[in-house]
Amino acid sequence: MKKALIAMSGGVDSSVAAFLMKEKGYECVGITMKLYDNEDIGICNEKTCCSLKDIEDARGVAFKLGMPYYVANFKDKFEEKVIKKFIDTYKKGGTPNPCIDCNRYLKFDKLMQRMKELEMDAVVTGHYARIERYGDRYLLKKGVDETKDQSYVLYSLTQDQLAHTLLPLGEYTKKHIREIAEEQGFKNARKHDSQDICFVPDGNYAAFIENHTGEKFPEGDFTDTNGNILGTHKGIIRYTVGQRRGIGLALSEPAYVLKICPEENRVVIGKNSELFTKSLDAEDINLIAADKITEPIHLTAKIRYKHAEAACTVWQTGENSLHIEFDEPQRAITAGQAVVMYDGDVVVGGGVIV
Repeated sequence: MKKALIAMSGGVDSSVAAFLMKEKGYECVGITMKLYDNEDIGICNEKTCCSLKDIEDARGVAFKLGMPYYVANFKDKFEEKVIKKFIDTYKKGGTPNPCIDCNRYLKFDKLMQRMKELEMDAVVTGHYARIERYGDRYLLKKGVDETKDQSYVLYSLTQDQLAHTLLPLGEYTKKHIREIAEEQGFKNARKHDSQDICFVPDGNYAAFIENHTGEKFPEGDFTDTNGNILGTHKGIIRYTVGQRRGIGLALSEPAYVLKICPEENRVVIGKNSELFTKSLDAEDINLIAADKITEPIHLTAKIRYKHAEAACTVWQTGENSLHIEFDEPQRAITAGQAVVMYDGDVVVGGGVIV
């Protein structure tokens, strides 16, 4: 009998993933990664993950399914690979995507390592995406439910990780998954999806960074694109490219953040029309559909999780870098975010925008 290690968050998706694997005849073990305590910062919110309530929910489902269940403490790794990078990216004027880093360094690195140590066959998660094998290559594809597709956050998966990962929810809609959970009597069948970053459950990123680091980020100048001073900002970590709210300036027309210059402690603002650009460069790339891009190729790409795919041409400019030219200008291309490329419903690969 094949054995599967089920990554259980306490939510409905991973709970039904466990049920589906049991139905397929796998011997399953549930595991919850303890990454960060929301209680440590005095907040417990059901729309986040990693709370004690989530662990209770996951344990309850595992018990109902007759599965062994464990909690693995990965706090140190999470601090090093996710929280530190999150803070460093903001300090450098970018906007990070910690959920991608969590998948990359925790779920599909530490959990994969744990799975192999236990001599199991696969790690299972509740992501809405699909993995299919074509010849000797594994491909990552979009989930059937386009409204829930999570292939974007999985672009960093390697061939070895894809070979040892199962995504049973990829063929289902979210509605169907909730129906299965209700049929099985799971208490979390109607539980809200996690919407916030687990270690910043109140959404106040700047306050978290200052509290976590003990640093204060000084005020500086708002300027226009010509360097003319327009006002005073409240610290660069409080802004991201494309932002309009919270600028706090009384100007003749709406102002948007165009660029953040940490070396000068300056935030450049301007018109919405000035946010549109046609090209980007990315580094720290991972390709799934091929080992390398040997010539310019026309694909589609997403520059943010909720951003619509846009037609583009991609060049690989180095072993770990690529350049993208979009057919039409894209709004607020932002350093630190991931760009993920698609050929139809197949993930070609992705990287971090610089």
